[in-house]
This record gives sequence, structure tokens and C-alpha cells, in this order.
Amino acid sequence: MTLAQTQSRPKIAHRVNGTAADAMDAAGPRVWEDMTVEVALSLMAAARTDHLIVCDDDGLCTGLVTRAGLTAARDGSGYTDRIRLRDTVDVIGPFPRH
Repeated sequence: MTLAQTQSRPKIAHRVNGTAADAMDAAGPRVWEDMTVEVALSLMAAARTDHLIVCDDDGLCTGLVTRAGLTAARDGSGYTDRIRLRDTVDVIGPFPRH
């Protein structure tokens, strides 16, 4: 019997210069583009995460939103409670389609 050596993947912290591939490797809730900023921030708090992976209506990953970006959007002068994730400038992506 041969023992195999395994390495655990490091947990990816939010990196400003990270790639979409980094986000795909990171564990995190996946949400839809039509979710409001307020609901997304509440979900982040409950899940104790700094980002959410954003999916379109077909379930394909289209980008990533961060807590810092959503907080800035919420605190902006043009904010209303109807702003959706797809409307924020913090959507990082798009994810490559395979």
C-alpha cells in the first residue's frame, strides 16, 4: 500500500487583483444577478463571506461582487433599494465560458 501525500488548497482571501478563476476556486454563495444590494449584503453577513459569485438566469457564473463594492454602492448618492447586483459597478468578471 502506497501512501499519497495531499495538500489542502489555501483559502483564498479577497484580492483586489485576483482573477475570475480565483473566485471560481473560492468557496462562496452563488446568487442571481437580479438580487438587490441590500439582500446581497445581508446574505454576505449571514454567510460570513466577503464576496458572492453572481450567476445569470441560466445558472452560468457571470461575475463576482464584493462586500466593499456593495457597501460603496449602497452609500453612494444615487442608491435606491431597487438597485440589483447586475447594476453595480463592482461586478468583477466575466467568468470564462467553457
